[in-house]
Amino acid sequence: MTDTKTPKTENEKVNWFAEFRGLALMLLAVLAFHSLVAKPFYIPSTSMMPSLHVGDRLVVSKYPYGWSWASASFHILPRGDWRVFGATPEYGDIVIPVHPTRNEDYIKRVVALPGDTIEVRDGRIILNNVPIKREVVPPVRIPYEASLMCENGECLRNFQSYLVRDANGDQYFEPPTYRETLPNGATYLVIDHKSQFLDKYGPYTVPDDHVFVMGDNRDESADSRASAENRGLGGGIPLENIGGRAEFITFSLDGSSTWNPISWFSAMRGDRAWTTLRPAIAERNESVD
Repeated sequence: MTDTKTPKTENEKVNWFAEFRGLALMLLAVLAFHSLVAKPFYIPSTSMMPSLHVGDRLVVSKYPYGWSWASASFHILPRGDWRVFGATPEYGDIVIPVHPTRNEDYIKRVVALPGDTIEVRDGRIILNNVPIKREVVPPVRIPYEASLMCENGECLRNFQSYLVRDANGDQYFEPPTYRETLPNGATYLVIDHKSQFLDKYGPYTVPDDHVFVMGDNRDESADSRASAENRGLGGGIPLENIGGRAEFITFSLDGSSTWNPISWFSAMRGDRAWTTLRPAIAERNESVD
Protein backbone atom coordinates (compact mmCIF):
# COMPACT_ATOMS: atom_id res chain seq x y z
CA MET A 1 0.00 0.00 0.00
CA THR A 2 1.11 3.50 -0.70
CA ASP A 3 1.36 5.94 2.18
CA THR A 4 -0.91 8.81 1.20
CA LYS A 5 0.05 11.10 4.12
CA THR A 6 1.54 14.36 3.00
CA PRO A 7 4.97 14.86 4.56
CA LYS A 8 5.53 18.04 6.53
CA THR A 9 7.55 20.64 4.77
CA GLU A 10 10.07 23.00 6.26
CA ASN A 11 7.82 25.88 5.29
CA GLU A 12 4.79 24.61 7.24
CA LYS A 13 3.71 27.36 9.65
CA VAL A 14 3.58 26.91 13.44
CA ASN A 15 0.28 27.87 15.03
CA TRP A 16 1.73 30.27 17.56
CA PHE A 17 -1.72 31.23 18.86
CA ALA A 18 -2.39 27.61 19.84
CA GLU A 19 1.07 27.32 21.42
CA PHE A 20 0.61 30.46 23.53
CA ARG A 21 -2.94 29.46 24.46
CA GLY A 22 -1.72 26.09 25.72
CA LEU A 23 1.02 27.76 27.74
CA ALA A 24 -1.42 30.30 29.19
CA LEU A 25 -3.86 27.56 30.20
CA MET A 26 -1.07 25.62 31.89
CA LEU A 27 0.05 28.70 33.83
CA LEU A 28 -3.52 29.44 34.86
CA ALA A 29 -3.94 25.87 36.10
CA VAL A 30 -0.76 26.15 38.20
CA LEU A 31 -1.87 29.53 39.58
CA ALA A 32 -5.30 28.15 40.43
CA PHE A 33 -3.78 25.13 42.21
CA HIS A 34 -1.39 27.36 44.19
CA SER A 35 -4.23 29.72 45.14
CA LEU A 36 -6.97 27.22 45.94
CA VAL A 37 -5.32 23.94 46.98
CA ALA A 38 -1.66 24.09 48.07
CA LYS A 39 1.66 25.76 47.34
CA PRO A 40 5.31 25.34 48.34
CA PHE A 41 6.84 27.64 50.96
CA TYR A 42 10.48 28.37 51.87
CA ILE A 43 11.65 29.22 55.40
CA PRO A 44 14.07 32.18 55.25
CA SER A 45 14.49 33.00 58.97
CA THR A 46 15.00 31.48 62.42
CA SER A 47 11.77 32.88 63.93
CA MET A 48 10.02 29.47 64.05
CA MET A 49 12.91 27.39 65.42
CA PRO A 50 12.96 24.67 66.61
CA SER A 51 9.87 23.63 64.62
CA LEU A 52 11.19 25.10 61.36
CA HIS A 53 14.78 25.64 60.29
CA VAL A 54 16.13 28.02 57.69
CA GLY A 55 16.23 26.08 54.44
CA ASP A 56 13.11 23.99 55.10
CA ARG A 57 10.74 23.61 52.16
CA LEU A 58 7.17 22.84 53.08
CA VAL A 59 3.64 22.55 51.76
CA VAL A 60 0.98 25.12 52.70
CA SER A 61 -2.65 24.10 52.19
CA LYS A 62 -4.98 26.90 51.07
CA TYR A 63 -8.43 25.53 51.94
CA PRO A 64 -8.57 24.85 55.75
CA TYR A 65 -9.85 28.35 56.63
CA GLY A 66 -11.64 29.13 53.37
CA TRP A 67 -10.41 31.52 50.71
CA SER A 68 -9.80 35.26 50.67
CA TRP A 69 -7.58 37.78 48.90
CA ALA A 70 -4.62 36.38 50.90
CA SER A 71 -5.10 32.94 49.31
CA ALA A 72 -4.15 34.12 45.84
CA SER A 73 -0.55 33.44 44.89
CA PHE A 74 1.62 36.55 44.47
CA HIS A 75 -1.20 38.52 46.17
CA ILE A 76 -2.66 39.48 42.82
CA LEU A 77 -6.09 40.27 44.31
CA PRO A 78 -6.86 43.57 46.08
CA ARG A 79 -7.21 43.44 49.85
CA GLY A 80 -10.68 43.07 51.31
CA ASP A 81 -12.56 41.73 54.33
CA TRP A 82 -14.37 38.97 52.43
CA ARG A 83 -13.95 35.21 52.85
CA VAL A 84 -15.53 32.21 51.13
CA PHE A 85 -16.31 29.12 53.26
CA GLY A 86 -14.46 30.78 56.13
CA ALA A 87 -13.29 28.81 59.18
CA THR A 88 -11.26 29.69 62.28
CA PRO A 89 -7.78 28.23 62.94
CA GLU A 90 -7.27 26.04 65.98
CA TYR A 91 -4.83 26.61 68.83
CA GLY A 92 -1.35 25.55 67.77
CA ASP A 93 -1.89 25.73 63.99
CA ILE A 94 1.06 27.11 62.04
CA VAL A 95 -0.41 29.65 59.65
CA ILE A 96 0.70 32.06 56.92
CA PRO A 97 -0.43 35.58 57.89
CA VAL A 98 0.13 38.47 55.50
CA HIS A 99 1.56 41.68 56.95
CA PRO A 100 -1.10 44.37 57.63
CA THR A 101 0.35 46.85 55.12
CA ARG A 102 2.90 44.98 53.01
CA ASN A 103 2.30 42.01 50.73
CA GLU A 104 4.76 39.95 52.73
CA ASP A 105 4.02 36.43 53.98
CA TYR A 106 4.94 35.48 57.54
CA ILE A 107 4.78 32.07 59.21
CA LYS A 108 3.69 31.89 62.87
CA ARG A 109 1.78 29.77 65.37
CA VAL A 110 -1.77 30.56 66.56
CA VAL A 111 -1.73 31.00 70.35
CA ALA A 112 -5.02 32.90 70.94
CA LEU A 113 -8.43 32.79 69.24
CA PRO A 114 -11.21 35.37 68.78
CA GLY A 115 -12.44 36.66 72.14
CA ASP A 116 -9.41 35.40 74.10
CA THR A 117 -7.51 37.77 76.35
CA ILE A 118 -3.77 37.18 76.04
CA GLU A 119 -0.95 38.56 78.14
CA VAL A 120 2.76 37.80 77.99
CA ARG A 121 4.45 38.11 81.36
CA ASP A 122 8.18 37.35 81.71
CA GLY A 123 7.92 35.45 78.43
CA ARG A 124 5.02 33.29 79.70
CA ILE A 125 1.67 33.25 77.89
CA ILE A 126 -1.29 34.06 80.13
CA LEU A 127 -4.49 33.06 78.33
CA ASN A 128 -7.80 34.27 79.79
CA ASN A 129 -6.03 34.94 83.10
CA VAL A 130 -4.60 31.39 83.26
CA PRO A 131 -0.89 30.67 82.53
CA ILE A 132 -0.66 28.02 79.85
CA LYS A 133 1.23 24.86 80.70
CA ARG A 134 4.96 25.39 80.12
CA GLU A 135 7.61 22.84 81.08
CA VAL A 136 11.41 22.96 80.92
CA VAL A 137 12.71 20.20 78.62
CA PRO A 138 16.22 19.19 77.52
CA PRO A 139 17.65 21.76 75.08
CA VAL A 140 17.03 21.10 71.42
CA ARG A 141 20.15 20.54 69.36
CA ILE A 142 20.34 22.87 66.34
CA PRO A 143 23.26 22.35 63.94
CA TYR A 144 25.50 25.37 63.50
CA GLU A 145 25.02 26.38 59.87
CA ALA A 146 26.46 29.86 59.56
CA SER A 147 25.62 30.28 55.89
CA LEU A 148 21.90 30.03 56.67
CA MET A 149 21.48 31.18 60.23
CA CYS A 150 23.66 34.28 60.38
CA GLU A 151 23.03 37.73 59.06
CA ASN A 152 26.06 39.92 59.78
CA GLY A 153 26.97 37.49 62.57
CA GLU A 154 23.70 38.09 64.41
CA CYS A 155 23.16 34.44 65.31
CA LEU A 156 26.63 34.29 66.85
CA ARG A 157 25.83 37.21 69.13
CA ASN A 158 22.41 35.84 70.08
CA PHE A 159 23.26 32.15 70.58
CA GLN A 160 27.01 32.24 71.19
CA SER A 161 26.76 31.09 74.80
CA TYR A 162 24.79 28.01 73.71
CA LEU A 163 27.30 26.81 71.11
CA VAL A 164 28.72 23.38 71.93
CA ARG A 165 30.98 20.89 70.15
CA ASP A 166 30.44 17.14 70.25
CA ALA A 167 33.06 14.37 70.26
CA ASN A 168 33.16 14.40 66.46
CA GLY A 169 33.94 18.10 66.35
CA ASP A 170 30.51 19.10 65.04
CA GLN A 171 29.07 22.34 66.42
CA TYR A 172 25.53 22.80 67.70
CA PHE A 173 23.41 25.36 69.48
CA GLU A 174 21.63 24.09 72.59
CA PRO A 175 19.41 27.01 73.68
CA PRO A 176 16.94 26.90 76.61
CA THR A 177 13.87 24.96 75.44
CA TYR A 178 10.34 24.64 76.78
CA ARG A 179 7.25 22.65 75.94
CA GLU A 180 4.04 24.67 75.81
CA THR A 181 0.54 23.20 75.81
CA LEU A 182 -2.51 25.20 74.73
CA PRO A 183 -6.11 24.72 75.95
CA ASN A 184 -7.01 22.20 73.23
CA GLY A 185 -3.97 20.06 74.08
CA ALA A 186 -1.84 21.26 71.16
CA THR A 187 1.77 20.97 72.34
CA TYR A 188 5.04 22.10 70.76
CA LEU A 189 8.57 23.26 71.65
CA VAL A 190 9.71 26.87 71.96
CA ILE A 191 13.08 28.56 72.48
CA ASP A 192 13.26 31.38 75.03
CA HIS A 193 16.83 32.39 75.82
CA LYS A 194 16.89 36.01 76.97
CA SER A 195 14.89 38.83 78.52
CA GLN A 196 13.71 41.45 76.04
CA PHE A 197 10.85 43.92 75.51
CA LEU A 198 8.51 41.40 73.84
CA ASP A 199 8.53 39.30 77.03
CA LYS A 200 5.94 41.74 78.38
CA TYR A 201 2.75 42.31 76.38
CA GLY A 202 -0.90 43.09 77.01
CA PRO A 203 -3.39 42.22 78.31
CA TYR A 204 -4.93 42.26 74.85
CA THR A 205 -8.36 40.93 73.85
CA VAL A 206 -8.34 39.34 70.41
CA PRO A 207 -11.11 40.92 68.28
CA ASP A 208 -13.80 38.87 66.55
CA ASP A 209 -12.58 37.18 63.36
CA HIS A 210 -8.92 37.64 64.39
CA VAL A 211 -6.21 35.39 65.82
CA PHE A 212 -3.04 36.16 67.78
CA VAL A 213 0.17 34.56 66.53
CA MET A 214 3.71 34.15 67.86
CA GLY A 215 6.94 32.59 66.63
CA ASP A 216 8.34 29.53 68.41
CA ASN A 217 11.75 31.23 68.68
CA ARG A 218 10.30 33.76 71.07
CA ASP A 219 13.19 36.21 71.29
CA GLU A 220 13.85 36.30 67.54
CA SER A 221 10.32 36.66 66.17
CA ALA A 222 8.48 39.73 64.87
CA ASP A 223 4.89 38.61 65.44
CA SER A 224 1.58 39.85 66.89
CA ARG A 225 3.45 41.28 69.90
CA ALA A 226 5.43 43.74 67.75
CA SER A 227 4.05 46.78 65.94
CA ALA A 228 3.69 46.76 62.17
CA GLU A 229 6.18 49.62 62.01
CA ASN A 230 8.77 47.36 63.68
CA ARG A 231 8.19 44.60 61.11
CA GLY A 232 5.74 42.87 63.44
CA LEU A 233 2.09 42.05 62.82
CA GLY A 234 0.61 44.65 65.13
CA GLY A 235 -1.75 42.61 67.30
CA GLY A 236 -4.51 40.30 66.16
CA ILE A 237 -4.50 39.09 62.55
CA PRO A 238 -7.78 39.38 60.58
CA LEU A 239 -8.80 35.93 59.39
CA GLU A 240 -8.97 37.21 55.82
CA ASN A 241 -5.21 37.91 56.10
CA ILE A 242 -4.46 34.21 56.71
CA GLY A 243 -3.23 32.67 53.46
CA GLY A 244 -3.11 29.02 54.53
CA ARG A 245 -1.89 26.39 57.00
CA ALA A 246 1.54 24.75 57.07
CA GLU A 247 1.17 20.98 56.68
CA PHE A 248 4.51 19.17 56.31
CA ILE A 249 8.14 19.58 55.28
CA THR A 250 8.96 18.17 51.86
CA PHE A 251 12.74 18.53 52.01
CA SER A 252 15.38 20.70 53.66
CA LEU A 253 18.84 21.96 52.61
CA ASP A 254 21.54 23.03 55.05
CA GLY A 255 22.94 25.86 52.91
CA SER A 256 26.07 24.07 51.70
CA SER A 257 24.74 23.36 48.20
CA THR A 258 26.13 25.08 45.11
CA TRP A 259 25.16 25.19 41.42
CA ASN A 260 26.38 21.60 41.11
CA PRO A 261 23.39 19.22 41.45
CA ILE A 262 25.62 16.65 43.16
CA SER A 263 25.99 19.04 46.09
CA TRP A 264 22.23 19.12 46.57
CA PHE A 265 22.29 15.56 47.84
CA SER A 266 25.05 16.18 50.38
CA ALA A 267 23.21 19.32 51.59
CA MET A 268 19.96 17.43 52.19
CA ARG A 269 18.78 17.18 55.80
CA GLY A 270 17.28 13.74 55.45
CA ASP A 271 15.80 13.62 58.93
CA ARG A 272 13.51 16.59 58.23
CA ALA A 273 11.81 15.36 55.06
CA TRP A 274 8.07 14.60 55.44
CA THR A 275 7.95 15.93 59.01
CA THR A 276 4.39 16.93 59.91
CA LEU A 277 3.84 20.51 61.08
CA ARG A 278 0.55 19.82 62.85
CA PRO A 279 1.01 20.09 66.62
CA ALA A 280 0.94 17.00 68.77
CA ILE A 281 -2.05 16.69 71.10
CA ALA A 282 -1.43 16.22 74.82
CA GLU A 283 -3.83 16.10 77.75
CA ARG A 284 -6.03 19.08 78.43
CA ASN A 285 -4.17 22.22 79.49
CA GLU A 286 -3.33 22.89 83.09
CA SER A 287 -1.71 25.88 84.77
CA VAL A 288 1.93 25.30 85.66
CA ASP A 289 3.75 27.82 87.84
